[in-house]
Amino acid sequence: MDNNQKLEIKAIAEKNSGDVNGMFNEFMSAFEEFKHTNDARLGELEKRGSSDVVVEDKLNRLNAALDGHKSALDRAVAERSRPTLEGIGRTGFAQTGLENNEYKDAFSAYVKRGEEKALSIGSNPDGGYLVPDETEVEIARLLKDISPIRAIAGNRIVSTSVYKKPISISGPAVGWVGETDVRPETASQVLSEISYPTMELYAMPAATSAFLDDAAVDVGLWIADEVNAAFAEQETSAFVNGDGVNKPKGFLAETIVDEGVWSWGNIGYVPTGEAGALPVADESDVLIDLVYSLKAGYRQNASWVMNRSTQAAIRKLKDADGNYIWSPSLTPNGNASLLGFNLVEAEDMPDIAADSTSIAFGDFGRGYLVVDRQGVNVLRDPFSSKPYVLFYTTKRVGGGVSDFDAIKLLKFAAS
Repeated sequence: MDNNQKLEIKAIAEKNSGDVNGMFNEFMSAFEEFKHTNDARLGELEKRGSSDVVVEDKLNRLNAALDGHKSALDRAVAERSRPTLEGIGRTGFAQTGLENNEYKDAFSAYVKRGEEKALSIGSNPDGGYLVPDETEVEIARLLKDISPIRAIAGNRIVSTSVYKKPISISGPAVGWVGETDVRPETASQVLSEISYPTMELYAMPAATSAFLDDAAVDVGLWIADEVNAAFAEQETSAFVNGDGVNKPKGFLAETIVDEGVWSWGNIGYVPTGEAGALPVADESDVLIDLVYSLKAGYRQNASWVMNRSTQAAIRKLKDADGNYIWSPSLTPNGNASLLGFNLVEAEDMPDIAADSTSIAFGDFGRGYLVVDRQGVNVLRDPFSSKPYVLFYTTKRVGGGVSDFDAIKLLKFAAS
C-alpha cells in the first residue's frame, strides 16, 4: 500500500466520524464501485487473459477504501453504543469526552503503575479511586447477565447509603355512584415504608507486574471481567438467603405463612401435602395451584426460581394429558419454561427436602428490589501479596422484598 492510499484511508476514517448512516451509505457506494471495477477486470481477464494496470490500481485503491470505510464505521458504531452519562460525571468533569478520556487514562496509570496524579477528583475518603463510568456500566451489565435474581428483579441506582420506598398497603376505597347519588367518604390510604440500606461488597483480583505492563491491557475491562463473577455469586446468595446483616435481605429470609392466611409483611406459600416431596398423585397439580395463588396482575411477568437439582426433578413431570410441563429454550441464550412461564436457575435455592421452600414463583420485577449505590472503588495494593498486585474493589449493594404479594413459594411439607 503506497502513501497516497494510506492518506486516502485516513481521510475516509476521519470523514463524518459521527454520522453512522452517512458512513454506511459511503461504504455501500464504494462497494458498488468496487464490484463494477472488478467486473471490468474479470471481463478483461476473460477476453485477453490479463487486466489493465490502471484497472488493477483502481481496484486496489477501492479495496483499501472499503477497509477504511469499514474501520471508521465500526469505530463510530462502537462509540455510539458506548454508555454515557449526562451532565457532570462522578469524576467532576463535564461529559465532553476529552476530560473523561483524561480521567480514564489517569486511572489506567494508577492501576498499572500506581501513579495518582490527576486522580484527586475521583478519590474516595474511604480509600481508593472511583472507576471510570464505562467500567462501572460494564460491571453492572455483566452482573445482570450472570446474576439470576438481579436479571429479573427491580433495580434502583442511588447516591445515598439508604434508599427508602413508600408502599401503599391498601388504597382508598372507591366505587361506582349515580350522577346525583351521595358520595360516601372514602377510607384513607394506608402507607408503609421499606428501607434498603446498601452494604459493601468486595472482590480482590490479583495481577502480576508483567501483565500490568502490557500496553494492550484495557484495565477497566480487565477489572470488570475479574470482579463480576465474585460479585454475582455473593449478591445472588444474599438476594435469596441473606439475613440483612451487612448484606441484603433475601426473599427466603422473610417470614413465610400459608397462603390461606397471608398478610402484608409475609411471603405466602402453598404446601405440597408431602414432607420433602411432591404429591404422590397428580404431582404437577400443586405447581398449577402455586401459579394461581399469584394474582393475575403479577402473573403476566412471573418467573419460576429454583436450583438445578429441583429443575431436574420437575423436568420429569407431565400434565394430565401426558404432555411435559417443562420446555427447553427455543434460542441458545434463552431460558427454559415451566407451564409456559420463564424458568430461572439459581443455585442458592434449597434442594428439595422436608419443609424446604425450594421453588419460588412471582413477578420479581415488582416483588424484589436491588439497590445499587453509585460508584465502584478500586484500591491498589502492591505490598500484601508480592509479587502480585491486589486490587481491592468495592461496590455498595442493598436489596429486599418490595411487594410481599408478588412472590409465592412452594413448601415441600404436609401443611
